[in-house]
Amino acid sequence: MSMMADMMKSMPKAEAGMDMSMMQGCVEACSAAAMAATMCADADGGEGMGRCASMCCSTADVATTTMRMMMRPAGYDMGAMNAMMTACIAMGEACAAECDMHAAMSEHCRICAAACRAMVDACRSAMSSMPAA
Repeated sequence: MSMMADMMKSMPKAEAGMDMSMMQGCVEACSAAAMAATMCADADGGEGMGRCASMCCSTADVATTTMRMMMRPAGYDMGAMNAMMTACIAMGEACAAECDMHAAMSEHCRICAAACRAMVDACRSAMSSMPAA
């Protein structure tokens, strides 16, 4: 078992009723998307793909912020968590669509698009298990 899984299981249940172990996949997908998008943005800058780089930076920011919020169950507010996950889904879909346009010529864009789609799927799954706001 990973350190992250152990840590998630050790966290107390959030006031709002969220089970941290249920959030683990979403936390990991947000982290992977943030890393892939950050590296894609860096590579895009050298290739003159400003729009793609900017979208990747925004995706990394939203994913990282959402992930950090999920790791603090004592402060969960379901309305805010729902809004952040919705933002992750929207930004992940937009970034994946942009990166897909370059995927045939840029391996980093192909990888980033896949990571963004995985984050979108994980956020949707986590949201379906969340108590109502």
